[in-house]
Amino acid sequence: MTKAFFPGSFDPMTNGHLDILRQSLSVARAVVVGIGVHPGKAPLLSAQQRATLIEHVVGEAIADRAADVSVVFFDGLAIEAARAHGATLLMRGLRDGTDLDYEMQMAGMNRQMAPEIQTVFLPAAAALRPITATLVRQIAAMGGDITPFVPAPVLKALRDLHGRPA
Repeated sequence: MTKAFFPGSFDPMTNGHLDILRQSLSVARAVVVGIGVHPGKAPLLSAQQRATLIEHVVGEAIADRAADVSVVFFDGLAIEAARAHGATLLMRGLRDGTDLDYEMQMAGMNRQMAPEIQTVFLPAAAALRPITATLVRQIAAMGGDITPFVPAPVLKALRDLHGRPA
């Protein structure tokens, strides 16, 4: 069985993340979504909130494959977490050439550390390429409409967090 590891902060999960997750499920039988937890960072949402939101999004948006997606936390190298969870693929989304340059360097280093795990680059859908979790957080904090950028459960959670009606 092919298992993929899809790492990220997912703070919050965006429609771009969902696109890459869907694509990952077309490549692998199972996908482990790895939420990176870094003690030095102050995320908007707790790791548990992010995990719960990912599970809700998967349950709504790709219910037929929900059993093939699991969510875990990791605090070290993504490649080591992938290895620990038995993944043979490391899934990385690309929005533009800048992402490609950075991800190529990471893929080269990861291949040196874990040659048994292949990095797979997945292009984001054209309409989703401008979306970043950082911009979503900023727009939400300033009261902007993030509806086009996040799945419905995330939209509700961010509106609740910022004291705005759903």
